[in-house]
Amino acid sequence: MAIEAPISKFKKNGLKIYIVVCLAAAIWLGYDGYLNEDFKEKHVDADGKPDSILVINQKGPVFLIGAAVLLGGYLLALRNKKLIADENELVFSDNEKIAYDSIQKIDKTHFDSKGHFILTYKNENNKEVDRKINKRNYDNLTAVLDHLVDQLKNSNGKS
Repeated sequence: MAIEAPISKFKKNGLKIYIVVCLAAAIWLGYDGYLNEDFKEKHVDADGKPDSILVINQKGPVFLIGAAVLLGGYLLALRNKKLIADENELVFSDNEKIAYDSIQKIDKTHFDSKGHFILTYKNENNKEVDRKINKRNYDNLTAVLDHLVDQLKNSNGKS
């Protein structure tokens, strides 16, 4: 039986908030930089050259809209991503899997208070690696951790 932990609502909502803030700032800067004549008159010198504030208000919206588009693309890329604890391994993606027999220990000291646990496992080069898995990144992480502990106890008597 595989247990899934989808990307957390915390992370998705945070990205949505960043997108809205970028778009709101782009609209505000764009209004002041292009449409607000009083603002434009205030930030132009005697020669008619814009000062640094007006330049930021005219060029900033392009970068903010670009940032919002990139964040939106990242949000779309994350929408179906999930952590899967199946019978033999912990699957982060098609390319990133941790076999249960390579896990050395699970440090769940801070799971209840801070919402994360640390897996220590040996990678393909036989080098020990620590991986921090956080509730801010995945929902349903408690069930995954319980399944992981059960699988490790059943397979080799470790926890």
